[in-house]
Amino acid sequence: MKDISVCVVEDNKDLRSALEEIISMSNGFNCLASISSAEEAMRLIPILHPDVVLMDINLGGQETGIDCVRELKPKMPDTNFMMCTIYEESEKIFEALRAGASGYVLKKTAPAKLLDSIRELSTGGSPMSSLIARKVVAAFQQKPVTEFNNDASDLAALSVREKEILELLVKGNSYKMIANKSTVSVDTVKKHLQNIYHKLHVSCGTEAVAKALRHKIIKLD
Repeated sequence: MKDISVCVVEDNKDLRSALEEIISMSNGFNCLASISSAEEAMRLIPILHPDVVLMDINLGGQETGIDCVRELKPKMPDTNFMMCTIYEESEKIFEALRAGASGYVLKKTAPAKLLDSIRELSTGGSPMSSLIARKVVAAFQQKPVTEFNNDASDLAALSVREKEILELLVKGNSYKMIANKSTVSVDTVKKHLQNIYHKLHVSCGTEAVAKALRHKIIKLD
């Protein structure tokens, strides 16, 4: 199986070196580059074309990690961006997700859990810590009710199979894990998720998860 190629974007030298070492010394991973600035990231990442980018938010310059994702994701749809940051504010979370990030973990995440998150991201999941997931839900709950007046009917439109797939997604399963548990192919899982996103009027798994949790269709453990 091909190693998961990763680029690290982090302005703190010690942390950048630590992340590079964790990835480089772990089986199944290949750290293509460790990058210290947004400008360097926007120049090198399109050339290296990694599977996953671990992206800090505050890079110390005029451009932020969120700016990088916003610039790069449309050009590199097959590359997954995961924010790796100290920030826990809901505003930062949503700004990063809207920019195109597919995952969001805190810098204090243990190395083994970080590697698990990279694996999950590379197979189509949207890894977030339980704390971050709860903040996403809380932020949705604080929005005006008029923004969600069609949520219940959207969720009711899902088939039994689609609800099963959504529940597995909410519980943090990757596409491959969902396929194994549902005894279908990964391609079939992707088709189900496309239908789910369409019916829920969302654009990604994170939004679908937040909508399901907000209406308590599925609860976090």
